[in-house]
Amino acid sequence: MKPAPFDYLRAATTHDALDALAQSGEDARILAGGQSLMAVLNMRLAQPRVLIDISRTADLEAVRIEKDYLVVGAAATQGSVEWRASLRDEVPLLALAFPHISHFQIRNRGTVCGSIAHADPSAELPLVLSVLGGDVMLRSKKRKRSLKAQDFFQGMLMTAREPDELVEAVRFPLKKPGERYAFTEFSARHGDFAMVGCAAIVTDTSIRIAIGGVSDRPVVERWPRLQGDDLRGALNDLSWKLNAQDDAHVSAPYRRHLVRQLGWQVIEEAK
Repeated sequence: MKPAPFDYLRAATTHDALDALAQSGEDARILAGGQSLMAVLNMRLAQPRVLIDISRTADLEAVRIEKDYLVVGAAATQGSVEWRASLRDEVPLLALAFPHISHFQIRNRGTVCGSIAHADPSAELPLVLSVLGGDVMLRSKKRKRSLKAQDFFQGMLMTAREPDELVEAVRFPLKKPGERYAFTEFSARHGDFAMVGCAAIVTDTSIRIAIGGVSDRPVVERWPRLQGDDLRGALNDLSWKLNAQDDAHVSAPYRRHLVRQLGWQVIEEAK
């Protein structure tokens, strides 16, 4: 299939994009990298009347350090962040996750904010943003606001973004002293959607783990520094809490098994 007819607007500035969103609201969609959106349009799961292209909006391309955050603008590609020389020192977990995201051709075009806005529960970037406790920066003509990742993601492909709002940037907290990180996922082939993804942040006194691909959004758990059977028990409880379902790719029991095994793996790696 091909997309339903739509009008195309290339936004030269952020204000152009916000003006178009204010005028069209629910009838508009933002095009940045298009790696998720074009598939949705081709299948006619979305049929906007206006497509607002921000991919060449220079004031949305910035990737910068701002206080204790790495701030990534709406038009910044995943590749521009992945190949940032200082990324491993700034946000190590993000550097660990990027190689798992599809293929480098996709990352060269797809945007970080686009993946966050799409809110696929199997996607790596929402998982990383959630476990780090990052922020989504939203802007309309009337206001600016910031939401924590876990408040922004509301379900499968569902977010708290209002129709006239642009995901202007996302903020990833910088590495904190004493934190250690690990990321892994299981998929049928490299580059396929993750059946289960796991990210962990471990300190001398705590464990923070996030699971993607099982529930309808990333799920984050915080524990003390559990060991041995206590940790295995907590992972087993988490595997059941996520309410895994059978699908065409894998059974619910196997997904629970992956949560337990991959969860143990990332926590051990992060120690």
